Amino acid sequence: MLYHFELQTKQNDFISLTDTVKKTVEESGVRDGLCVVYTPHTTAGLTITSFWDPKGFEDIMDEANRLIPTRIDFKHQHDTPRDAAGHIKSSLFGVSLTFIIEESKLFLGHSQGVFFIEFDGPRKREYFVKIIT
Repeated sequence: MLYHFELQTKQNDFISLTDTVKKTVEESGVRDGLCVVYTPHTTAGLTITSFWDPKGFEDIMDEANRLIPTRIDFKHQHDTPRDAAGHIKSSLFGVSLTFIIEESKLFLGHSQGVFFIEFDGPRKREYFVKIIT
């Protein structure tokens, strides 16, 4: 089962996918298996982090921007310097996450959430949820 979702992002956006992914798993009818969340973009990423403090999202983005700042000396300059930095951030964060499905529920820690991160934007984005039995 493959499910397709679309997003509209802002620059440096952090968007929770947790409720949508949980609902998709529950509605799939799969009792035990795996759930893969994937985005087909090279200037965006996916991560698991705590949802308790929204300032934590800012910390993650601030550190990503500190480690990989937008610079004009990147060799790759397809669109803008932000585009080049976005490719590196996407490669480091990754574009897919795999979860366990147990008793028709997404297996997450008590404070874990699933998040889409925009490293460029604003853009129309998409992501997919694949349920494997």
